[in-house]
Amino acid sequence: MLNKPIPLAIGAILLWASLATLGALTRSLPPFLVVGVSLCVGSLLSIHRIRDWKVPPRTLLAGIYGLFGYHFLLFFAFRLAPALEANLLNYLWPLLIVMLSPLLRPGTRLMRRHIIGGILGFIGAGLIVTGGKLALSQQYLPGYLLAISAAVVWSTFSLLLGRLPAFSGSAMGGFCLASGLLSLLCHALFEPAAQPSAMQWTTLVLLGLGPMGGAFFLWERALRFGDPRQIGSLSYATPLLSTLLLTASGQGALNPQAAVAILLILGGALLGTLPDRQAPQVQTQ
Repeated sequence: MLNKPIPLAIGAILLWASLATLGALTRSLPPFLVVGVSLCVGSLLSIHRIRDWKVPPRTLLAGIYGLFGYHFLLFFAFRLAPALEANLLNYLWPLLIVMLSPLLRPGTRLMRRHIIGGILGFIGAGLIVTGGKLALSQQYLPGYLLAISAAVVWSTFSLLLGRLPAFSGSAMGGFCLASGLLSLLCHALFEPAAQPSAMQWTTLVLLGLGPMGGAFFLWERALRFGDPRQIGSLSYATPLLSTLLLTASGQGALNPQAAVAILLILGGALLGTLPDRQAPQVQTQ
């Protein structure tokens, strides 16, 4: 399975597609509480290999930088800017993975099709997320900058996974636990106390097993051993699949722009995932 990073990435993307549907069931709960509990639950997926959680400090900090840093910036972005625009800017991360690959992954190089595919995917994601309606306002600039910063954090973390000293994939459990505890600390500091219902506790467990836990284990393996240009292009399927799942569950509806968005995302993914004539030498360490 380690030699099949694309299926691993697709697995993570499919799990992330369920985030909006499951998250809707916890909408009344404070965001940092949801993230904290879910990440702590996710850490249990590798508790049976807790000895593998011991990693060099630099590796642990990189894990916290990615998991906690991303969610911290994103949720404060949602506080300071409309969710629609903030979420669109957050979806710069797949494009950034593609564009930053040559800088952070020695041996990779961008071709015109990677750039075009990434841009098409971003435009398609923008149509899905905003429904074709976008109104950026200067008064929300701090929130926009935080959303872009979140995208930078997740993209650079994803690329750094292939450059860190070798570590067991089970160590993601330690990253999840540390980031989850920090998120619960943020909940205590910045949010009102809340008491989830029995249904919400069940949803939090499902989030931890899936999009807020299990997906990170798959993502780490995929980016550690895969071509980030291909995986970045595929990642734009996340908002598309999320919207389709919301529609199927009766919590959303497709708008007229959806068909165009689907074509753009699929076209961008196809361009970005075409194999090179000569495979790039991706450093896996």
